[in-house]
Amino acid sequence: LLELVEDKFGLETVDYIISNSDLESNGIYTSVGIYSFSELSQLLQHLSERTQISIDNLLLVYGEYFFRVLEKSCPELLLAYTDPIEMISAIESIIHFGAGKIYLDLELPAFKVIEKTENSLIIDYKSSRAMCYFSLGLMNKTFEFFNSTATIELEKIMEDGTEVRFVIHKN
Repeated sequence: LLELVEDKFGLETVDYIISNSDLESNGIYTSVGIYSFSELSQLLQHLSERTQISIDNLLLVYGEYFFRVLEKSCPELLLAYTDPIEMISAIESIIHFGAGKIYLDLELPAFKVIEKTENSLIIDYKSSRAMCYFSLGLMNKTFEFFNSTATIELEKIMEDGTEVRFVIHKN
């Protein structure tokens, strides 16, 4: 997240969000570390306050950015699929495979395929962390990776975003 913040908003913003957060790690991060979700939440909250961008929109951009991280660190994972619908429908197993390379606590979201056709997918997301917009960012970049486009609707099952249905129609 901090690399993204530095790229988009500058080092001064990185310093601001770290210094205004109560972080167990004291803001010292490595690329191989796993950090608490509370740290990510604090950093996002302060970034939102500083930039006046909603946390949902920040999570969307972070998901899109994180896809590039996956592209670099796990190319074999992406190359195992030839279609975005296939890849997204396999997200449950993909997440658990790559869990050790993700920077957050290992409490992972659950995904359940409700309906799948060649050009559409309905998939439910469930997580106490309510990071559905992060998932939406990953999905957007998945279609881009496969040189494809889609309409992705996010329907909140629970208003707090802990349970969401994604309705995806490949264009």
